[in-house]
Amino acid sequence: MTDTASAPRAPSTKRLEPLRHVDAGVLNIAYYEAGPADGPAVMLLHGFPYDIHAYVDVAPALAARGCRVIVPYLRGYGPTVFRDKATPRSGEQAAVGADLMALLDALGIKRAVFAGYDWGGRAASIGAALWPERCIGLVCANGYMIQDIAHAMVPARPEREVPLWYQYYFQLERGRAGLAANRVGIAKILWSQWSPSWAFDEACFARSAVAFDNPDYVDVVIHSYRHRYGVVAGDPQYADIQRRLDALPAITVPTISLDGADDGVTFVTDGSGTAEKYTSRLAYRVIPGAGHNLPQEAPEAFAAAVLEVMKA
Repeated sequence: MTDTASAPRAPSTKRLEPLRHVDAGVLNIAYYEAGPADGPAVMLLHGFPYDIHAYVDVAPALAARGCRVIVPYLRGYGPTVFRDKATPRSGEQAAVGADLMALLDALGIKRAVFAGYDWGGRAASIGAALWPERCIGLVCANGYMIQDIAHAMVPARPEREVPLWYQYYFQLERGRAGLAANRVGIAKILWSQWSPSWAFDEACFARSAVAFDNPDYVDVVIHSYRHRYGVVAGDPQYADIQRRLDALPAITVPTISLDGADDGVTFVTDGSGTAEKYTSRLAYRVIPGAGHNLPQEAPEAFAAAVLEVMKA
C-alpha cells in the first residue's frame, strides 16, 4: 500500500470529487468519500475559513491504506444546506458536534476515527468526549477544542489577543456586514496570518474559497463567534449537549494532539496545560514548518497520526 510519507502532493487544482449527499439531522450534508466501504471509517473535519480540500492529500493517503474516508462540508460551507428554512443558523459548538453524530447515523457507521482542526477539531473533540463508544480514536490539532464559555470574557495576555481580531470584529454588526461583503478577502488574510510559512498559491485558495458562497455561511460564522463569548443564545435543541460541554469533559479515547510550530493564531505550548483532559493521550507533537491548517500543510504527519490512533 501507499506510504503516507512518500505520497506525491496533489496539485492546487485537484478537487475532491464527486460529492455525495445525505440527509443527516437538520442538514443535507455534502461529503467526499474514498476507500473501501468495509474499511475502518475515518471522519476528516475541516475548520474556518477552509473547506474539505484541507484533506486533499490526507484523504487519498488514508484510502490507499484501506480506510473508508469521509470528508464532509460543515454547516454553512459548500453544498451542505439546512433542510428547513426555519432552522436557526447556529454555529455553536454543540451544533457541530451533533452534526458529526447525525452524519455517522445517516451513513450507518458505528465507530470511526474522528480527526480535525479548528471547527472540525472541535466537532471531533466533542464527539470523542460525549460519545466515546462511537470513536475509535481522536486526532486533533490546535489544542483542547471544547470551549470554556463560562470564562470566555477573561482576557488573555495582549499578545494573545491581537491574533483574535476577527473574533472581536464579528461581535459587531459592522463585522457581519464586512464578512458578507468581503468573505473571500477576510479568509485570505486569515490564511496568511495563521500559516505564515505556508506558500499556498492562488489556485489553492480559490479552490476552497468557493465554499464560502454558501447562503448560510455568514449567519453560521457570526453565530459561532458570538455564542462562544456568551453574547447570543444557542439553539434550544442543543441545550442538553451544551450543558454537558460546560463541564469541559475529559477525552477518554486514544488521542494524538498536534500543533503547527508556526501557527499564527493558536498559542503553541508543550501540551502539558491540557494534559489532564486526555486520559488516553498517546502523544502530543509540534510539527515544524506548519501553521494552523495542519492537514493541508503537513499531510504526511496528519495521516500518520490517524493510522496510529487506529491501531492503538
